[in-house]
Amino acid sequence: MELSKRAQGIEPSVTLAASAKAKALKAAGKDVLSLTVGEPDFPTPKNIQEAAKRAIENGTASYYTATPGIPALRQAVVDSIQTNYGLTYTPSQTIVTNGAKFALYLLFQVLLNEGDEVIIPTPYWVSYSEQVKLAGGVPVFVEALEENDYKVTVPQLEQVRSKKTKAILLNSPSNPTGMIYTKDELQAIGDWAVAHQLMIVADDIYGQLVYGEAVFTPMATISEAIRKQTIIINGVSKTYAMTGWRIGFAVGEQTVIQAMIDLASQASSNPAAVSQYAALEALTGPQDSVETMRQAFEERMEKVYVWLKDIPGLTVRKPQGAFYLFPNVRETMAICGYHDVDDFVEALLEEANVAVVTGKGFGAPDNIRLSYATDLATLEEAVKRIKNFVEKKQQK
Repeated sequence: MELSKRAQGIEPSVTLAASAKAKALKAAGKDVLSLTVGEPDFPTPKNIQEAAKRAIENGTASYYTATPGIPALRQAVVDSIQTNYGLTYTPSQTIVTNGAKFALYLLFQVLLNEGDEVIIPTPYWVSYSEQVKLAGGVPVFVEALEENDYKVTVPQLEQVRSKKTKAILLNSPSNPTGMIYTKDELQAIGDWAVAHQLMIVADDIYGQLVYGEAVFTPMATISEAIRKQTIIINGVSKTYAMTGWRIGFAVGEQTVIQAMIDLASQASSNPAAVSQYAALEALTGPQDSVETMRQAFEERMEKVYVWLKDIPGLTVRKPQGAFYLFPNVRETMAICGYHDVDDFVEALLEEANVAVVTGKGFGAPDNIRLSYATDLATLEEAVKRIKNFVEKKQQK
């Protein structure tokens, strides 16, 4: 049977592929250290687990819920936006989804017509471009330069804007770079988008994982005009160590949200009821665990950042948020005799037993991505192995 052209055109996720390969090698008995997946290594906090158990035991998790989520959770979402953003929305302006990833998928499906363009700064999270293409859209990439901390500017955006441009997507703090746009930078981009009537897709999933002197400014808070053209994408996965629970949400203009709800009603119905009750506790319960995890990530980042700089040829920008480092390994590859980042990553896995993610999937063929969402001992050993690998190649 021949698959659809749509199915044949999908590029697999490089992060999930790298993780799967590392797991397979581990299962085969190989001592592989994996720095691939962006997933907190902490268990979901106990109070959230207990809320899920109660929902199972009292039967409330046994049945379908409304497609956009249980009313209490939708209210909790708008309450959290009020607390963290200072913005007022209504529950009808929200949809709870099967992870923030599905919120993005639904948004592009209801927003884009065939040939509509979405501007995506590179490096970018691997699924953005594929989701745009699945909706019949065209991803238009703008290179965010390393010397500008991997952030794009309005002149760069204006160079690629066309009559077909429908939206711009911004992820701050960024996966994979960890960089954060300042308020002034967001103001300039937001005003430009408003002037050209472009939708702004603000992926804020890492907004509570911010380090040092950096400040997270949500795009929607810049001005009322910008807020009206912004759809906020967020969820509980990263902040509350709930990746497996699959709860995300979108907040924004009611017509767009309602279209997403209508599509979800035919695509997936409601998110898992038990996960919704867990997410309700995450948003409304004690928040101590959020800061505990954030501090642990910051401590890891500070140490790994220093360790990485000892690797010959490698350069790296210090992340301001999220839990990734995105070193440039162009010179390191040259030292080792590699000309392609995929080959370099494969050699690290096969010879050093360290799994990282190729930068190609993020639109950055000179880089690799390392997640520091794992324990310090593993991180230290992994960096040592990479350093030893490079130094041995250098001597040959």
